[in-house]
Amino acid sequence: MSNKKQFVVWGLGRFGSSIALTLTDLGHEVLGIDNVEEVVQSLSKQLTHVVLCDTMDEATVASLGIRNFDVGIVGMADLESSLLCTMLFKEAGLKTIVAKASTPLHGKMLEKIGASMVIYPERDMGRRVAHNLASHNILDYIELSGDISLMELHVLPQMVGKSMIELNLRKNYGVNVVAIRHTDGTTTINTSPEELFKEGDVLVVIGSKDSVLTLESGLK
Repeated sequence: MSNKKQFVVWGLGRFGSSIALTLTDLGHEVLGIDNVEEVVQSLSKQLTHVVLCDTMDEATVASLGIRNFDVGIVGMADLESSLLCTMLFKEAGLKTIVAKASTPLHGKMLEKIGASMVIYPERDMGRRVAHNLASHNILDYIELSGDISLMELHVLPQMVGKSMIELNLRKNYGVNVVAIRHTDGTTTINTSPEELFKEGDVLVVIGSKDSVLTLESGLK
């Protein structure tokens, strides 16, 4: 794998271990760190390296060679521990630090001390599930960043047999169709404006949060 990266994941709870295992499956090198022996043992054969560590300090960071990693991921839920770990990653020279936050205040504090990206797993998953449940047309809904969202939805009956030119989705709804998933399992990415939407197709659209939701409701 030519673009293999090195990740360090400190905190191997459900969030941290999920990220660590997925990165490993994608072919990257992952150092996992946790203070629970059972967790470390359970992941010892699945991650590149796993370390049992009870104390977070500069000496530990230096001994593990963390400054040589590409990305640091802070998976602890505890406020004090996550702030300390983020600060240590920053002082070690990691340019990219991803940290988990439980509240907006927690997130702001993490950003202030050096987190490159703050993730709110419970909040984001809650919103995603709510959107999926609120409409039978929406298959998936993801808030990417700021006001930009991506949505997967079934082609609505009013769209069947029409093209993007006829529907003029960009002008009328402010969204862009980035892909169409067909019933035969294939996916078209570079969609022709003249291609007709078929029953059973799934659209992947991107735009502002209001735009993608207006598309789902405006064509009913």
